Amino acid sequence: MEKDSKAELESFLESLPPVQFCCVYGSALHPNNRDKSKMVDFILAVPDPLNWHSEITGVADNIGIGVHFNPYVNWNCKMLKYGVVRMHDLVQDIRNWERFYLSGRLQKPVHLLVDDLDIENVNMVNLRAAVSAALLLLPLKFSEEDLYAKICSLSYMGDLRMLFAEDRYKVKKIVQGQFDLFQLMYKPFVEEYEAKEVLRCSSSGTHQASISQDYGLSAAHAIVSSLPPAIRRQMGLKLGERKCLTESGQVVLEPVIGSREEAAKCMQKILRRKVMFSSARQAISGLLSVGGANAMRYLGNKIRKAWKSWR
Repeated sequence: MEKDSKAELESFLESLPPVQFCCVYGSALHPNNRDKSKMVDFILAVPDPLNWHSEITGVADNIGIGVHFNPYVNWNCKMLKYGVVRMHDLVQDIRNWERFYLSGRLQKPVHLLVDDLDIENVNMVNLRAAVSAALLLLPLKFSEEDLYAKICSLSYMGDLRMLFAEDRYKVKKIVQGQFDLFQLMYKPFVEEYEAKEVLRCSSSGTHQASISQDYGLSAAHAIVSSLPPAIRRQMGLKLGERKCLTESGQVVLEPVIGSREEAAKCMQKILRRKVMFSSARQAISGLLSVGGANAMRYLGNKIRKAWKSWR
């Protein structure tokens, strides 16, 4: 992100009470984005959203206060949308995919503006888990772009908005528009799996690598072991559990994997259900918190964009 743009976005934070974490995401990060009229998206994490909002009563009179996201905030000739979350809830979602909502957002490129509690480091667990989930769903051979597209699509599986209110090429546009950023984010984890001989990468002189993976059962166990604990527990309830000894000597319960395909279907079903419920609850919450007019305006813009993609 250019220094001028970063400074301009940071100046928005100066008009708000202090936050512990802030990132910008979406088209604002697209290297080729020249449409300055598009809404800039923020995620803010604070200790107590209710108290935080009570400190911006003056701003609230003009832009409206929502429990979660506030779209259509006019500031300094820009259109902004910000979402406020309790820091504890953000960390829990990153580590355990409790709601698989903000954790899914942070699996895609973001630009950090504030990070007092080193959430960037905490998010490494989330990124490693995203690679693991994607590998479980990918075929024996695939491209680097396929990997990032599968990672990007995880948080959209089961999202009700994808049926009628999202661009059907959304994932492709996100990955192709920010390919270098995805590469920067996920290269350490690809190399980590390559060192464990779970992956084999080969470069054909192009910008991206061709990848093949070990499709054996032991590799599937290694991949599943990197999924969040909450996901593994749910898989264990469906597939059965067995006791395993970790490298640190700790005894843990892991799901019984009869076949890679069975594990992939089980995980996919769990994630799809999480995303479906989270997206539905978020839609209802948005309608109640930002008011009918703004909610319908936001939904209408989404639907128009979706219709254009189907022409």
